[in-house]
Amino acid sequence: MSPEAPRAAPDSGPALTLEQLLAARYALPSVPRVVALLLSELDQPEPDLRRVSQLISTDPALTVRLLQWSNSSVFQLSGKVHSVSEALAILGLSQVRAMAAQAAGSASLRAVPGIDLPRFWAYSLDVARMARSLAGVVRQNQQAAFTCGLIHAVGELALHGVMPGPVLRLDREVPALDLRRARAERRQFGYCYAQAGAGLARQWHFPQSIVDALEHQYAPFDNEVYEPLAGVIHLATWRARARQAGLPPQGLADTFPGAVGEVLALDIDMVLQQDPIDWTAQGAARHA
Repeated sequence: MSPEAPRAAPDSGPALTLEQLLAARYALPSVPRVVALLLSELDQPEPDLRRVSQLISTDPALTVRLLQWSNSSVFQLSGKVHSVSEALAILGLSQVRAMAAQAAGSASLRAVPGIDLPRFWAYSLDVARMARSLAGVVRQNQQAAFTCGLIHAVGELALHGVMPGPVLRLDREVPALDLRRARAERRQFGYCYAQAGAGLARQWHFPQSIVDALEHQYAPFDNEVYEPLAGVIHLATWRARARQAGLPPQGLADTFPGAVGEVLALDIDMVLQQDPIDWTAQGAARHA
């Protein structure tokens, strides 16, 4: 599955296996406003690389494209580039322009059945910021944590885009950003967005640490797995989804993944104190 490939036609048939899902052709949608601003900046006589990096880092699809290119065999750095800033140090601006133009040309493909894309983009950025903050506390790679947080749910986009029929039926029981979503998908399909995202990242030759974090984010320390970055993403996802659900303090306490926090030496108060998200700006961000 390639972020540049045409999206598969909607299918109301049976659910696919993980292998079938990963073999499908699907285009990850970009944020139209971000693409327009990026093209505008790249058209300047001397583009501001910091601004370019900031813009790409707010868009999961652009981030995926950039990391896929920089981790390709062309640069002989497969599995070594973890972040947008690292990728921009390798790629030329002409390649970034081509990537942005390609994203702009796919604007008509941006709809994803069952997904409120502005809400999804804002949510993904919230998880990325939270993951970066938590990674700093537990001494993990903050750039890798931000990348993982930003793209942690691309598997959900793939599920909705490639097999909307079965997934939309599940949506009626458990919404896409519900805290119970991964468990519901595993029960229904035998895998969830975490395994789908990890499979895609593996196809894109992303660093193994990112692949592992995406794959184990649902249950970071089960089956003798110890992947601290997966634990960071798990906690960041809990915080963002709990806020999306509008959970009150008691709801936060009841749903906090204490076992994950214990392994990372993070209790609920420590996690909430690291929350960098300006929730008052959510409405504006969703219309970006």
